[in-house]
Amino acid sequence: MGFFLCSSSSIFFKFGISIIFLVSFSGLTPSEAYDPLDPSGNITVKWDIITWTGDGYVATVTVYNFQQYRHIQAPGWTLGWSWAKREVIWGMNGGQTTEQGDCSKFKGTIPHCCKKTPSVVDLLPGSPYNQQIANCCRGGVLNSWAQDPATAVSAFQLTVGQAGTTNKTVRVPKNFTLKAPGPGYTCSPAKIVKPTRFIGTDKRRVTQALMTWNVTCTYSQFLAQKTPTCCVSLSSFYNKTIVSCPTCSCGCRNTSQPGNCVDPKGPRIASVIPNPGKNAYIPPLVQCTKHMCPVRIHWHVKVNYKQYWRVKVTITNFNYNMNYSQWNLVVQHPNFDNLTQTFSFNYKPLTPYASINDTGILWGIKFYNDLLMQAGPFGNVQSELLFQKEASAFTFEKGWAFPRRIYFNGDNCVMPPPDSYPWLPNTGSHKSVGSLFAAMALLLIVFLHGNL
Repeated sequence: MGFFLCSSSSIFFKFGISIIFLVSFSGLTPSEAYDPLDPSGNITVKWDIITWTGDGYVATVTVYNFQQYRHIQAPGWTLGWSWAKREVIWGMNGGQTTEQGDCSKFKGTIPHCCKKTPSVVDLLPGSPYNQQIANCCRGGVLNSWAQDPATAVSAFQLTVGQAGTTNKTVRVPKNFTLKAPGPGYTCSPAKIVKPTRFIGTDKRRVTQALMTWNVTCTYSQFLAQKTPTCCVSLSSFYNKTIVSCPTCSCGCRNTSQPGNCVDPKGPRIASVIPNPGKNAYIPPLVQCTKHMCPVRIHWHVKVNYKQYWRVKVTITNFNYNMNYSQWNLVVQHPNFDNLTQTFSFNYKPLTPYASINDTGILWGIKFYNDLLMQAGPFGNVQSELLFQKEASAFTFEKGWAFPRRIYFNGDNCVMPPPDSYPWLPNTGSHKSVGSLFAAMALLLIVFLHGNL
């Protein structure tokens, strides 16, 4: 009877945590998005009015990606808002609106956009020079702040009409939205702040904006997609067990719908993969697996030396619709403060809490493995990490050698349940003996009960 109760509690532990997790976040509001590994990460939109015009102003809008490891990949960001009055956009540089809207009431010069709710995208690389400004024209792609701050900024300039020509008559736009390229970001109301100061090229003169307001956009994985986007599998040299991603980690295979996933052994894989164009946001089309995740990260404890231990990390892409450019991996493990060497990956420590160095960001080397190819024989990248042992903490027992948390491209990956981690041989033998003893005790109870 005690054996049965133990099993029940184990089952509740596995599934109860998930239930509590879902219930806790079912009432999550967008403004409550918070990442414990990047507590101050956000995308800030700064709107600087540079000069007044006859019926409005010229403004420079700058998008800063202050997120340490979450970047915006192709087809890039789309920024939208609602005008407070009857403003129009006469012209733009460094960006363009996706629609012009109804400009039929204008005669002579036609505005660039007359929509009440414009949506702006970045210009593509190679745009004419007379349409460019600084930090524009990357197709809306923004790198993460930890990987490359220089390419984590994007900007465009717009000339706004019918808007008022003083600080008292100008009205701040409302209902800002940011897609990057899909949903997930929630933006705060615009807040008027101290005007931005600009330092001249000779660094001897400082000018300032006539008026500035900021918008802060934060990311929530729960708003971005209904299911997780990656999972983690584990293995070790001291145990033959390979712990796979939990079944249905990113959704279950729907056998009633043939197009739910792609069989890699199928004769015509290319025929089921759409080609919607470069600027379209397309959902994942994944390979048929038990976990159904677009990306799997495998952590293998490879070698144990006298003073060091080595780990092999493999990232596999199961998504036929996506090449992950400028991908990154964030790993939390207590031994990262003693990381000695990485092979074929870039590495940078992340210290969200200054006194603790247990988190690192890994990403590919440019022109070598910074592009994670779509599903297929080349759809993986791998590297090895060499850690120095810390005598006071190092152990292979109780799953210590495995990561506490892993993010891929800023999304938290599904980890296997802790009681399934590979165990040391002596621990495994104790488990086997304990299970055998419990089974024998149960048979003895049944036998005695039958003879009474």
